[in-house]
Amino acid sequence: MTPILLAVACLIAVTLGYGWLCAASPFGDCRKCRGMGHALKHDRKGRLKRGKDCRRCHATGKRIRVGRWLYNRAARIHRAGTTD
Repeated sequence: MTPILLAVACLIAVTLGYGWLCAASPFGDCRKCRGMGHALKHDRKGRLKRGKDCRRCHATGKRIRVGRWLYNRAARIHRAGTTD
């Protein structure tokens, strides 16, 4: 197998794997708060305290994956273009 065919096969496998992941689990952990929904801060004694709610995920800890967002956008455009 030539290196180009191997690279194409790996790229197809990664793409299909990510597509399956987006279909099975459309929401992933928020990258800013790491899925906690809020920031952590320390008090004056050094103990961890709950901080402010995450603005990026609105304190849910989950965000929609990029692949699922693209699929939703394409489906919405297709639906709007094919209705009478």
